[in-house]
Amino acid sequence: MAEVESFQLDHTKVLAPYVRLIGSETGPKGDIITNFDVRFVQPNANAIGMAALHTIEHSMASLIRDRIDGMIDFSPFGCQTGFHMIMWGEHSTEEIAVVIKSSLEELASPEFGWRNVPGVAEKECGNYKNHSLFGAQEWAKKILAEGISTNPFERKVI
Repeated sequence: MAEVESFQLDHTKVLAPYVRLIGSETGPKGDIITNFDVRFVQPNANAIGMAALHTIEHSMASLIRDRIDGMIDFSPFGCQTGFHMIMWGEHSTEEIAVVIKSSLEELASPEFGWRNVPGVAEKECGNYKNHSLFGAQEWAKKILAEGISTNPFERKVI
């Protein structure tokens, strides 16, 4: 079987929340795609409930695109501790961490309501009943209170 980078990461050594560069790949036509580990909670110590994780995913998909060009995808990890963020081009962990922090600040704000969460109707979502704005906002507040680091092994909070 092929080796998967994220399974080589020692999950007992990381200090979440953080943004970690997983790697960049250059396609056959020279296009660069960069993959980030956006870890919101400490692996094996906590997990974001599915309804909150789902609402974070939908909200961040839009909020991030409002702040930076070139996002391809923001997909949750199955372990429910964070997200893969796939970008066109090369970006620094600092740049991505600033975007993530700003997006979470908007999500956590009292002004952010259901009208701001995209894709929560039956025709737009494959599991539209499984959302929690309250949960998403509580997690956003917790993550922001802990601070987002630009290093997975040493707290370098932005």
